[in-house]
Amino acid sequence: MTNISRDSDHVEVDGPPYFDYGDKVRAKRTIRNDGTFPGKDIGEVLAKKGEIGYIVNIGTFLQQFYIYGVEFESTGNRVGMKRKELEMAEIDGENEK
Repeated sequence: MTNISRDSDHVEVDGPPYFDYGDKVRAKRTIRNDGTFPGKDIGEVLAKKGEIGYIVNIGTFLQQFYIYGVEFESTGNRVGMKRKELEMAEIDGENEK
């Protein structure tokens, strides 16, 4: 049997999601198409570091991680991202979480 390569031994889905629907978030790194985003070339930028978006969907991956569907304001792209790739955007000068 083949070993599954995981990002971490931590099982995030044992607890509630960190972000909630409608939360304003910021990309912590540039996200490129890995071939799963239709209509874009592999390697094409989907979200730039620092870009602002909103949580529109919450799913899971490998029964380990939450995947947050983020719609980015400037491009309209909806990108699936992990918690470690996002941070709460400031609201009225303060961080909500």
